[in-house]
Amino acid sequence: MTNNKDVKLIGISLKMYMDRVATIKWAEEVKSKIQDHEAIRSKEVRIFILPSFPLIVDVLQVFNGTEIQVGAQNLFYEDSGAYTGEVSPVVLRQLGCDYVSIGHHERRTYFEENDDQIGKKTLAAFRNNMVPVICVGEELFVDDESAELETISQIQSALLFSSEYKDSPTVIAYEPSWAIGAQIPATAVHINHLCGAIQSELHQLGFTKTWVIYGGSAGPGLYAQVKENVNGLFLGRMAHDPEAVLTVLNEFWIEKPVAGVL
Repeated sequence: MTNNKDVKLIGISLKMYMDRVATIKWAEEVKSKIQDHEAIRSKEVRIFILPSFPLIVDVLQVFNGTEIQVGAQNLFYEDSGAYTGEVSPVVLRQLGCDYVSIGHHERRTYFEENDDQIGKKTLAAFRNNMVPVICVGEELFVDDESAELETISQIQSALLFSSEYKDSPTVIAYEPSWAIGAQIPATAVHINHLCGAIQSELHQLGFTKTWVIYGGSAGPGLYAQVKENVNGLFLGRMAHDPEAVLTVLNEFWIEKPVAGVL
């Protein structure tokens, strides 16, 4: 993988919304709509999909032979050991996972994940040659300065143990917690301000292959408003309609980015 900020990212997390039959059907419909899209074939837009753990193999099989990549929604920070119920990053990579999301608001809230665990999970992703999709963002609706302080602190903690991987591809998903599942996303002004601050912080930390994407009720029509400092979108429920995935992809392609590879 080489760095090119003109390569845009579309991430899709299916969370735990769909059962096996629905997930496979959705994946097949998405594949039929986008696999031959010029943006995908040219690798100027990269799409990664994060199904639930038991369905990773099914989704990998659907997208086998395409440019669409698959990852996981979580991982454990140790490679092996007596950790009942956890999932090894080694196994995820062996399955074919290229990406893994880390530190999502729901993981912090429902499972009480803390900054130390998230930092260790980020290191585990790097160590096993997966791209970490590090989820950050303020919990409550606050002013830009307060949101920036909270978000930057999360990034610093997440990358604390990973200084040796500064040249590895890294994705930061800015998802203000108050906007997740909301009817509308944060304002374009707010998103651009925070994502610009994130870009600056990553530069100061010395991470050279970074993409900042926005999640939190992201969907069709948003990218054109936030493209100033945003390298892509992280979609949730808005992507449950395969047609919406195609719509977002078309919106990215309108920008006609310079060809590159991620």
